[in-house]
Amino acid sequence: MNYKNILVEKNKNVATIIINRPKKLNALNKETITELHNAFAEVENDENIRVVILTGSEDKAFVAGADISEFADFDVNQGAELSKKGQEILFDFIENLSIPVIAAINGFALGGGLELAMACHFRVASDNAKMGLPEVSLGVIPGYGGTQRLPQLVGKGKAMEMIMTAGMISARDAQNSGLINHLVTQDKLIPLCEKLAKKISYNSSTAIAAAITAVNANFKEGVDGYQVEIEQFGNCFGTEDFEEGTTAFLEKRKANF
Repeated sequence: MNYKNILVEKNKNVATIIINRPKKLNALNKETITELHNAFAEVENDENIRVVILTGSEDKAFVAGADISEFADFDVNQGAELSKKGQEILFDFIENLSIPVIAAINGFALGGGLELAMACHFRVASDNAKMGLPEVSLGVIPGYGGTQRLPQLVGKGKAMEMIMTAGMISARDAQNSGLINHLVTQDKLIPLCEKLAKKISYNSSTAIAAAITAVNANFKEGVDGYQVEIEQFGNCFGTEDFEEGTTAFLEKRKANF
């Protein structure tokens, strides 16, 4: 599929999705959000792809925010619909994807950009990255899951401070607060993500999908995460991967998933 605002590269069982609007610092507009949804749906349906790396083009920005010009004149109902639709087709979609998604934060990740990174399953950042949710400086709040996912990652107090001050934090501060998993220099960002992706790809894709479902359940209102874990654990016993994994272990060889 051809895209206007993103690039999709596939190398064996890893897909790299690149947001490619460098003149706009890779800001998210409606078209880009739709293209990202389509790209993630495409790779999820590709049986060869086991891991996705999401990053921004060039070296200044992952995603520097949303395209404010698209919604500056919206009314209350339009604003709510903007948030709802964006969460449904992209941010929640990524979080619940059956394939692991690694955010490679290569520069500014602000507003919708940080929310996009937080929707991924974990994050790696280059040392020039800056992260923040500046929405209150525009008279609005984060609307793509930022008020929910940021406290889950860094705690309520730190999240409140970041949201209320509308300030940016460094990649080092992000690592110290648990917002990112790894911090590397710019030139090592994609190689590390590829290394992690390769390590993930050796494992059972069906078990990883089950783990994503179980972990996410803990953060959903009214859902018993322990019960979801029990169900997903049981389901694994009916898969070919379970048979191969246990057989390989008993035969003292590497599993071939």
